[in-house]
Amino acid sequence: MPVARVLVDTGLAHLDRPFEYTVPVELDERAVPGARVKVRFAGQDLGGYLLERVPAAEHEGRLAPLRTVVSDEAVLVPHVLQTAQRLAREQAGTVMDVLRLAVPPRHARAERSLTERAPEAVGPPDAPDEPPVSWTRYRAGAALWSRLSTGQSPRAALLTTPSHDPLTDWPRTLADAALATAASGRGSVLVVPDRRDLDRVDAALLAALGPDRHVVLHADQGPQARYTAWLKVLRGHVRVVVGTRAAAFAPVHDLGLVAWWDDGDDLHVEPRAPYHHVRQVLLARAELAGSAAVVAGPSVSTDVVDLVERGELVAVGGLGERTSAARVRVAGEGHDAERDGPAARAHIPSAAWRAARAALDHGPVLVQVPRRGYVPATRCATCRAPARCATCHGPLSLPGSGGQPVCGWCHRRDESWSCPECDGRTLRASVVGARRTSEEIGRAFPGVPVVRSGAPDVVASVPARPAIVVATPGAEPVAEGGYAAALLLDAWALLDRPSLRASEESVRRWLGAAALVRSWADGGEVVLAGAPEHAVIPAVEALVRWDPAWFAARELSERAELDLPPAAWAAQVLGSRDHLREVRDGLLALGAEVSGPAPTTGAGAGAGAAHAAGPHGAASTAPAREEHLVVRVPRSADPGLVEQVRAHLAGLRATESGRKVADPVRVRVGPHVLD
Repeated sequence: MPVARVLVDTGLAHLDRPFEYTVPVELDERAVPGARVKVRFAGQDLGGYLLERVPAAEHEGRLAPLRTVVSDEAVLVPHVLQTAQRLAREQAGTVMDVLRLAVPPRHARAERSLTERAPEAVGPPDAPDEPPVSWTRYRAGAALWSRLSTGQSPRAALLTTPSHDPLTDWPRTLADAALATAASGRGSVLVVPDRRDLDRVDAALLAALGPDRHVVLHADQGPQARYTAWLKVLRGHVRVVVGTRAAAFAPVHDLGLVAWWDDGDDLHVEPRAPYHHVRQVLLARAELAGSAAVVAGPSVSTDVVDLVERGELVAVGGLGERTSAARVRVAGEGHDAERDGPAARAHIPSAAWRAARAALDHGPVLVQVPRRGYVPATRCATCRAPARCATCHGPLSLPGSGGQPVCGWCHRRDESWSCPECDGRTLRASVVGARRTSEEIGRAFPGVPVVRSGAPDVVASVPARPAIVVATPGAEPVAEGGYAAALLLDAWALLDRPSLRASEESVRRWLGAAALVRSWADGGEVVLAGAPEHAVIPAVEALVRWDPAWFAARELSERAELDLPPAAWAAQVLGSRDHLREVRDGLLALGAEVSGPAPTTGAGAGAGAAHAAGPHGAASTAPAREEHLVVRVPRSADPGLVEQVRAHLAGLRATESGRKVADPVRVRVGPHVLD
């Protein structure tokens, strides 16, 4: 096999294909498929992966030889390569973009220090004869666990029930699923959104599997620690992996289970090209390896409901007894309005104060605030018009009591702000942040400790003694034994966000916090404050009824009527306006539905506009403001249209790369592009 086919890391889309090289005699034994190599390409030495050895070349000319084999460790296993190729095709990206995320950088000392050991040196753990209580508490849970333990490959969406017992809480549920899979002689990949969830699942796996049977992969590990853990998986030392986003590609031997927690968390979306979701990676791996797939969470996303309705996943679990979860009240409803008057609609209404005061006698109280900071958004105190930056039109915020307003986009201070509508010069809070809420609560409950949790200082857990914990969504600490009560403030701030998933995300964040509260039977109570009163809000009803599956199914049905994701295929193309007009014409000719070009909103757009004006107001040579197209293909369209549009977008990127276009378009594919 004298010819090697090498995928070269050129960084160019039009060169994302294998190239042929000859294998020198001195490198013959080390040049194995999957190894990292160096080759001569366009006058420079570039890295790449040796994909395969073949007896003859397709190229009729002279072939250059391999420069060197960086390491004879076969780091690119066939299963991961197939997943990368499939993902690149689905996302209109390149295989090398995926592999940069899938295979960590080499660390030579880690390769030398990790001893070789046969996978058979440690046998599979012993699983219990009967399904554990972490699974029997769910509808069809015992059957799913039994199928995993006997080597079968079910596909399920698990809606978890709140629990504060380490033997029945969701980390132990995932750990017991990995135990059942390991007992059948197969490996598992478990993916969670963040480090706090990772620590909990890590502890549960240690309790369920015992020591030295799993590894942890996450971005905070040092280069040597991360590569050592990854090599243990590659060499078969362990067959259970838990980690954050990048762990989805872990090269587990005999893969039998892929599982991920909280599908709707945006941390599962890769912010770098090709902008995929963990769900796509794990479902692709499950299909290629014939393994089981389980997605679990306290709520369910519309994407998961779509998979259930299409028969790709089976719904498992759900709330059995309503009293197994906390009681939910909406402040301002019923007798609250009659008893409290205008105070029923305050930032912290009277019903919330009463619930917190009563709960503090029994344990900690959680207060969820949608925004961090002091006053993250302001309005004119006279005419109520939103306060905007005079430079970039970004929202003005107050960093502290008595401070000057600061732009949330360009971070400029506006010491002489005046309202363009009424010339008013006084600001009022439009949204109250976590820091100011902490001050208000601290004054209302003197002597009670106040704990604040939010980026960048996130608290992992709090003890069972009385305290008030103010946290932003996603940063709520876990309380020992559960919170006695939770106050969910400013519900309108989550519901009014300009996002397709605003209501879905609100339900996910509310239920995530409510799941940390004790059950109704144990006196746990959740108070939702700031919900709009003008109409019945399905998201609020889903929280009160604790029925996220009903809400997600309703949401999916409404999107299907409008051909919106995930009921339709979608992509986003970003670039300059003139360039996007040409792209739009090509997509319309194929038959796709295209909206735009339209300005890209947010901090990036504001910064671009500020830069275009120059530091002293004069015009500068900054690049044109980025805009975007939204491309949709309804499910009712020709089944081959999606593949045609994908191929067109991939070809567009390759053409621009080959022509060395100065400002090429960027392509993002998936239901999350409209979020």
